[in-house]
Amino acid sequence: MSREAAFFDLDRTLMAGSSGLPFARASYRAGMISKRQMARWGVEQLRFRLRGANEEASQLVLEEVRELLRGVPESVISRMAPEALAGILPRIYPQMLQEVHSHQDAGRATFIVSAAGNGIVELLARVLDMEGGIGTRYALDEERRFTGELEGPFMYGRGKVVAMERFAAEHDIDLAESWAYSDAESDLPMLRAVGHPVVVNPDPELAHIAAEEGWRVMRFERLGRRMAIGATTAVAVAAGTIGTVLARRTAK
Repeated sequence: MSREAAFFDLDRTLMAGSSGLPFARASYRAGMISKRQMARWGVEQLRFRLRGANEEASQLVLEEVRELLRGVPESVISRMAPEALAGILPRIYPQMLQEVHSHQDAGRATFIVSAAGNGIVELLARVLDMEGGIGTRYALDEERRFTGELEGPFMYGRGKVVAMERFAAEHDIDLAESWAYSDAESDLPMLRAVGHPVVVNPDPELAHIAAEEGWRVMRFERLGRRMAIGATTAVAVAAGTIGTVLARRTAK
């Protein structure tokens, strides 16, 4: 018999803000990006925090990450993962952990579905005691260096549904009886791929659609939004005042 599951978007849904900023900090400390680029990413994360994602911005970030990873050994990124995770965990919403636990108590499998790299998504899922994670996969060459190409779909928009449908088939999951959680209109394909969509701190466009569709809405972000904006602004300002050091690769 097929089983039910619950799929959780990560950025602005399972956690406050974006997982991109902790990754950027770890990249800077690993010498992969400059302080100027770190400052720019901080400003971009502030915009994301306020407005959410859109296709143009998401594609731009994807291209930057692909170029950043090109030629870098897999081991370098793996060693950065604990530092990135340390920046993500304090931003996980307690209310969303309760949702995860409620589904698990009901016998449902729980998964993260995110545009973030598959390695950090799977690691976070393990730490949160969820059944798995589905993130964007980046291809490796024979020497285990990133090629800058994708291995599978980009986990954004329709790409999430492609991966979820494949994942559901492999794990005998009935999407029509499953749940999905997200904050943004860009995840409408993901939300409509399941029988029980739930919107979390939705952007205005998604809030309007949820009202029309009669979907469940969870709102609890007001204080978290102010705190996240303050933290992101501080990071951007601090990074911008240090100087401009050219990005250095750690690949040898």
